[in-house]
Amino acid sequence: MPLSAEERREIEAEYARYPTKRAVCIDAMKIVQRHRGWVSDESLEEIAQLLEMSLDELDGVASFYNLLFRKPVGRHVVLLCDSVSCWIMGYDRLRERLCSKLGVHLGETTQDGRFTLLPIVCLGTCDHAPAMMVDEDLHRDLDPEKAAQALETYK
Repeated sequence: MPLSAEERREIEAEYARYPTKRAVCIDAMKIVQRHRGWVSDESLEEIAQLLEMSLDELDGVASFYNLLFRKPVGRHVVLLCDSVSCWIMGYDRLRERLCSKLGVHLGETTQDGRFTLLPIVCLGTCDHAPAMMVDEDLHRDLDPEKAAQALETYK
């Protein structure tokens, strides 16, 4: 699906904030992801053309950032922190409970398309480990049951 007029307008509005079009690349991919949930190969090609970059250059940027999704994800993305602090405070039990509850392994999406469960290196809340983020919501000081209950609030 081609970039929409709205996506193009939002990307072009970012030009004023940066010294070159190329510098808009991360924001441009985030705009597309906000509208579509992920950044397809076709979208990446169009963004590269719009920003006067090669596809390889833009793909290099896209593959570097782990919060730019290059394949479809669920309606809600669950980022499970696997930092040292979270490991010490029970990450493994949390992961096992979430995987069991959702019926997926890390990196997978539930059959109903509701959740995608992804590991993340650090959520920056080590003093409240273990932690996870669902969409933009941070959940801290978790145990396996608190984490499972938190997911119930996301439809």
